[in-house]
Amino acid sequence: MSMINKEVSDFSVQAYVDGGFRTVTKKDILGSWSLFFFYPADFTFVCPTELEDLQNRYEDFKKAGCEIYSVSCDSHFVHKAWHDHSDRIGKVTYPMLADPTHALAKDFDVLIEADGMAERGSFLVNPEGKIVVYEVNAGGIGRNADELLRRLQAAQFVAEHGDQVCPAKWQPGAKTLKPTLDLVGAL
Repeated sequence: MSMINKEVSDFSVQAYVDGGFRTVTKKDILGSWSLFFFYPADFTFVCPTELEDLQNRYEDFKKAGCEIYSVSCDSHFVHKAWHDHSDRIGKVTYPMLADPTHALAKDFDVLIEADGMAERGSFLVNPEGKIVVYEVNAGGIGRNADELLRRLQAAQFVAEHGDQVCPAKWQPGAKTLKPTLDLVGAL
C-alpha cells in the first residue's frame, strides 16, 4: 500500500539535540517541511556515513524550510552516547528522535518486527503533515543527501505550482512540464 498522502499520526518522542533532551510531537512538524530519516541502529556501520552526509547538507535543508529528524528505535540516551563517542555523529546538530516503543517505525511502516529495528526509510512530509515522497532501502544500501534535497525541492515546486510537474533529474531552475489534455490523451 502506498504511503503517499498518508497523514503522520499523533506522536510524542524524546530527542537528543543541542546537547540535551527534548520532546518532539506532531505539532512540532506542522507548518513546515520535514524529513524523517529512519535508520536501523546507533553504533552501526552505514548509518554514521548517512547521518554525516545529511549534516553536511543540513544548512541547505534549513534554507529550504525543512527540518531533518533522524529516527532509530534506540533511546535518546543511546543517541547521546553515540553523539559523544563518534566523530561523525558528534557533528550532527539536527534532532535525533528516539523510538524505543516503535510508534514512529510502525506509523511509517518501516519496523522490522523480528529485529526491533527500522528499515532504512526516508520520508518527506509536507507542512500539512502528509507524506509526499518516500523510499525504503535494504539495510546495506546507504542514501544520498544531495538526492534527498533535490526531491525536497521538487516536492516544494510541485506544491507551489500545482499545474506543473518535474521531469526526471529535474533541478531547481530547470524546465518543468505542464500536463495538457493532448499529452494525457497520448498516454
